[in-house]
Amino acid sequence: MYLGFLITALTVLVSAAAEAHVVVLPLESAAGATETYTMRVPAEGNVATTSVELTVPDGVAILSVEAPATSYRLNKDGDRIVTITWDANIPPGESQAFVFVARNPIVAGEIAWKARQFLADGTSNDWIEPVGSRRPASLTKINQPSP
Repeated sequence: MYLGFLITALTVLVSAAAEAHVVVLPLESAAGATETYTMRVPAEGNVATTSVELTVPDGVAILSVEAPATSYRLNKDGDRIVTITWDANIPPGESQAFVFVARNPIVAGEIAWKARQFLADGTSNDWIEPVGSRRPASLTKINQPSP
């Protein structure tokens, strides 16, 4: 009985931890398409999130950024937007969505959305690692468009 309870408790904790990361949706899109993306940022643990910085993958062109009730800053390399930083006040246990419109790369493949989440205690979480790791970057599968 105790072992069954322990296994169930561990499964719930692992599932919660696996879902508690920065995610960019949709998870699939078409090559060359203009897509509205939503980045969901949860505030984990007992510390509020104060800002989040998204690194724009190579081949992706940001066309517009929707500001939530907070401000945002764009960092450019020439005319290309390379990072978007949103200011936020996300209390522990809550999440916030950040919306932007981008043009996808023209070739099929995967793009990794790398993010850095800044916390009120001065620390940060980098969501930049491969899938299956502790802090994975969110991936979007880019498919060839249908003829």
